[in-house]
Amino acid sequence: MSHHTNMTVREISLEGTTMAYREAGQDGAPVALFLHGNPTSSFIWRDILPLVAPMAHCIAPDLIGFGQSGKPDIAYRFFDHVHYFEALIDKLDINSAYLVAQDWGSALAFHLAARRPDFVRGLAFMEFIRPMPGWADFHQNDPARESARETFQKFRTPGEGESMILDENAFIERLLPGSILRKLSDDEMAAYRAPFPTAASRRPILALPRELPIAGEPAEVYQALQSAHAALAASSYPKLLFVGEPGALVSPLFAASFAASLTNCALVPLGPGRHFLQEDHPEAIGRSVAGWIAGIEAANSRRTRQAA
Repeated sequence: MSHHTNMTVREISLEGTTMAYREAGQDGAPVALFLHGNPTSSFIWRDILPLVAPMAHCIAPDLIGFGQSGKPDIAYRFFDHVHYFEALIDKLDINSAYLVAQDWGSALAFHLAARRPDFVRGLAFMEFIRPMPGWADFHQNDPARESARETFQKFRTPGEGESMILDENAFIERLLPGSILRKLSDDEMAAYRAPFPTAASRRPILALPRELPIAGEPAEVYQALQSAHAALAASSYPKLLFVGEPGALVSPLFAASFAASLTNCALVPLGPGRHFLQEDHPEAIGRSVAGWIAGIEAANSRRTRQAA
């Protein structure tokens, strides 16, 4: 599928570096921010943005160190991503938005929503990050869960993680295609490889597995996401949770329970899928998000007219 005709890649200077973002839709429409995870970029939303663009001004940033964004000399920890992402929001003068997020993008969305709930028009999310009390909670019902846990424990081990991610490029060459059901084309793999041609350029990929909030560590990330999830549970803004079968971070059973625990949250089962659901189900995700936004905006408009 290819719907790229009205999409533009832009670059903006901020904080002494640059951030790139894909943009589609019209100025003046409600903003929808699309937030990717590790090791992808806004490229993963390429077939989804054009489907949502008739309903929203779509902006999909490349997180700092990823995609076409700059690679400043930073640690690429979670709070570094918070800093640059929110600097981008301020630079683009975005005052409210729908948040559409996956993987570490979901952690950024939850953290932002907890501190600025009035910013959030709605939250759509999938394969999301959450504080996990122990390794048994990681890749719950994934048939390959034991292998995934062992791999990520190695990523978090000094020396082993550097060898696997920096030297062998395992996240791009093995984990990424292994977490998508369909086979990526040569051009698609080239797009995912392009930001990370050298060991040094892969430092952003290495940092994030070590930031996963598991068994209380790292403490500051674990605590921040505990607070963010508590705020999510108390929130009333509209929510949309996508889930694949068997999923990876989020199983269908857990997704159903999680959605039921939230206020105003609809669950959308996508069918077969693992972690990078955008690559296996772009059409379903794009059309669902577009319809969801249209419904919320229509309801808001009716309330405004009734109050007038």
